[in-house]
Amino acid sequence: MDGSIWVSILAVLACFVFSGFFSGSETALTASSRARMHALEKGGDKRATLVNRLLTARERLIGGILIGNNVVNTLAASLTTGILLSIFGEVGIVYATIVVSIFVIVFSEILPKTVAINYPDKVALIVAKPISWIVALFGPITLAIEAFIRGLLSLFGIKLGENTNILSATEELRGQVDLLHKEGGVAKAERDMLGGLLDLRELAVEDVMVHRTRMRMIDADLPPDAIVREVLTSPHTRLPLWRGRHENIVGILHAKDLLRALDAVGGDASKLKIDQIALEPWFVPDRTSLRDQLRAFLTKKTHFALVVDEYGEVQGLVTLEDIIEEIVGDIKDEHDVAVSGVRVQVDGSVNVDGSVPIRDLNRVMEWNLPDEEATTIAGLVIHEAQLIPETGQAFTFHGFRFQVLRKTRNRITLLRITPLELLKPRRTQAAAAAE
Repeated sequence: MDGSIWVSILAVLACFVFSGFFSGSETALTASSRARMHALEKGGDKRATLVNRLLTARERLIGGILIGNNVVNTLAASLTTGILLSIFGEVGIVYATIVVSIFVIVFSEILPKTVAINYPDKVALIVAKPISWIVALFGPITLAIEAFIRGLLSLFGIKLGENTNILSATEELRGQVDLLHKEGGVAKAERDMLGGLLDLRELAVEDVMVHRTRMRMIDADLPPDAIVREVLTSPHTRLPLWRGRHENIVGILHAKDLLRALDAVGGDASKLKIDQIALEPWFVPDRTSLRDQLRAFLTKKTHFALVVDEYGEVQGLVTLEDIIEEIVGDIKDEHDVAVSGVRVQVDGSVNVDGSVPIRDLNRVMEWNLPDEEATTIAGLVIHEAQLIPETGQAFTFHGFRFQVLRKTRNRITLLRITPLELLKPRRTQAAAAAE
């Protein structure tokens, strides 16, 4: 072989190297973490700044890389064909096709993309500067191609840019967290916390409030010594005061304020003036989002609010702890009353109090029952059944069997929930026995 053939072979090898560079760069830049690059840019990393700049013009970036990649691949194929034609004659075309395909697939596609997908951030930072030169070089060509493509697609009624935000930033972040959890990168507790934080915008205070039927309140007309005993026996530090009827809340009694007042009168409870000690109640609409309510708690510097509907009727109460529990899970302290509303049975079914919130049940059991139409599990059964069921009635929906175990007037107080997959073996065994 003469010297020109060796030069051509070196040129072909160089083309394969450049092809691998373009393929790996495209994979690394598109797979790199935008959050990581943003953090590095804030830290002063100029390469990260360049990566972010390239990604903001993604179409131009991809166009420049594709042009460069196709140019070197075409050049490699032409040079290889010429070399093998001169050596083997016409059959060299077949050999050239085989050689180019193997080298492009293995060394210019799979190998660089495998490296890039495993180390996207590192590779993206390394290739950022040379790729920026390539994009600048092929910039005018890329712009012309973009204009041509947009015009061609517009003939078919397709306008680029209309559907770019199919997922919101919150949904993208939630999906990323779920993916990392499945891959083992994020523990369940961490996933639940991040999910709870993202849910604050979508949930309203009515979804987490303590319903008025479960509120612990004190009659403001009771003797002061009786009110002191009520406060001391309560696990809560803030208690609503009502007068005349339970819905008429006239104040909020704080245990610390009561103790200070009691100390000021020398421990003589009969001298207390409860109305003067009580704080003014704070009422918030039931449709207030948890994010807005959290901000309001921080601004007002209080931890307790009464929830009212559109007619001003008290529906329940919400505390700062209720909102924080949506993020970090159930918080227990030494004064909490240990009441479990979810009891797993030996056969795999679960006995659930009707007042248990659907979100809490989903979190504990890792289920996915819908909570758009109802807040509690009893409310979900009534909504799906479209009636108030009787004791013993059973319903099947959302992949579970719901059986009413106990009912008080129109309230479902106890349910047994069984996943349908636990019932299938029983049915199969029963069918086999009948045969």
